[in-house]
Amino acid sequence: MKIKRNNVYLGVALASLTMTGALVSPQAAALTKAERMAEAANNKTEILEAQLRAMQDELASLRAQVSNTAPTTAVDSQKVQELDAWMTSVKSEPVKAKSKDNMLYFRGGYTRNDQPMAATTNSFGNGINNAPLAMTSTGHTGGWNFGAGVDFSLNDDMFGLMDKTELLGELDLNYVDLGKFTSGLTPTLAGGLAPGTTASQSMLRISASPKIKFLKGSAVRPWIIPVGFTLNVISPPSQANAITELKPAMNFGTGVDWNIWKSLYLGADVRYFLATNRLDNTNVNGLTAGGTLGFGF
Repeated sequence: MKIKRNNVYLGVALASLTMTGALVSPQAAALTKAERMAEAANNKTEILEAQLRAMQDELASLRAQVSNTAPTTAVDSQKVQELDAWMTSVKSEPVKAKSKDNMLYFRGGYTRNDQPMAATTNSFGNGINNAPLAMTSTGHTGGWNFGAGVDFSLNDDMFGLMDKTELLGELDLNYVDLGKFTSGLTPTLAGGLAPGTTASQSMLRISASPKIKFLKGSAVRPWIIPVGFTLNVISPPSQANAITELKPAMNFGTGVDWNIWKSLYLGADVRYFLATNRLDNTNVNGLTAGGTLGFGF
């Protein structure tokens, strides 16, 4: 009987233990699962926090870079805008042909001297009071001239003094022909036994002058020569007993050039040549007037 009771007690105890284990096992399992979920959540939170900190650091770095490069970017942007504005203004302007300010010209026309040169050329004397030679005809005061010259552009605005007013340097060669006259030198030397000889009365003028030309960029451009230097070479020489051929003088002029087509110019000019004294009593003063044909380069 005793053994039977012990078996009963053992069975009851075993059943109790089984029921307790059955009750405890789900609770333990549930507890373990909750802990794992909590741990996983904590890990994810830490990962998100680490990613957030990394993003914040990267954002701060980008802001620092932007703040450092902002002034340069603004300057570059301003330069680009200025270049764009300049290119737009250049494109909107009409195309201008390059002006050819230098010129090779040819001129010719009428010549008139203040006095005929032959009256003193064929004479004896001291260059002040001369006696004419026998059988000498009176020379002419009027004639014709032909020459050529070159204009060199020096400045476009008179060194800042006048807009559209060009300063040029001119080199001019001009031949003057005053006709023919009868020279009495040969019959005088031959004691009247030889006839008089016919000679040409001419002069070469070599001039270097400043030229002021107005209205740069216009088709019609007036100009002036305030004063220039001229070397007069006369033929025949001054007188029989004091042969002189060269006489320095001044020249003054005015005129106009008209650009008729491309580099082709037509014009007109008037010039006066003035010596301060006579060349052995020979007056070389006179004027030229006529037209010009020029080629710009």
